[in-house]
Amino acid sequence: MWREVGDRVWVRRYESLDQTIGVISGASGLVVIDTRANHRLADELREELKQLPGTTAAVVNTHGHWDHVFGNARFGPTPIWGHVRCATMINERGEEMRAGLLTQYPGEPFAEVVLTPPTDLFADAATLDLGDRQVELRHLGRGHTDNDIVVTVPDASVLFAGDLLENAPAPGFGDSYPIAWAETGRSLLDLVDAVVVPGHGDPFDRPFAERQVDELAELAELARQTVGGAIGLDEAIRRSPFPARPTGEALERARLELSE
Repeated sequence: MWREVGDRVWVRRYESLDQTIGVISGASGLVVIDTRANHRLADELREELKQLPGTTAAVVNTHGHWDHVFGNARFGPTPIWGHVRCATMINERGEEMRAGLLTQYPGEPFAEVVLTPPTDLFADAATLDLGDRQVELRHLGRGHTDNDIVVTVPDASVLFAGDLLENAPAPGFGDSYPIAWAETGRSLLDLVDAVVVPGHGDPFDRPFAERQVDELAELAELARQTVGGAIGLDEAIRRSPFPARPTGEALERARLELSE
């Protein structure tokens, strides 16, 4: 079921991957935030978009991970917006992601996915004009990946955070930059008026977002101390605001980040 979280801004939370998809409506049509994980799920989304007023005018990819972009091909020839490195991730790592999925999710239709990077690229910021309102796209820095963007609807006080913030026990650190992520999170908070829509889980308010950014900052400091030798790995995991497994992954990613 679509849930309106701001004026003509809807979200739908899917049981599959606990994913949250957003839609913004304007005079010239709908902007769809992310396209789901494969063609079957994308087709399900396209069918459910018929419940909303208007036709799809644009698609936005919040970042290049498979669960957000592998449905892209089903939305052509609609313009698909994304960061320049989102396209790079799909082009350079798409087959690698697919290979892992074929093993992890046997029977799911990942083999038929046509890898489709965003068609309309930007490095720092872009604005989508829907006639009676504007939608702003911004890359604030590295975090969950090197190509995350946020989508803001200023006249509705809604921000789509992608996977930079999640309503989950821990963010995903597999491709992350934990040191930079805290600062990117602070920049994100500067744009938050009311509702934050994560890539996974239910929308939340500014206090929730502030708490998660504080946790990311705490993790970044623990990572610096661990890499610098001030504390050991076990102590860092014990003091982390996140569970042990994602903390260990984040610390390893931070080690690579600090060695750049």
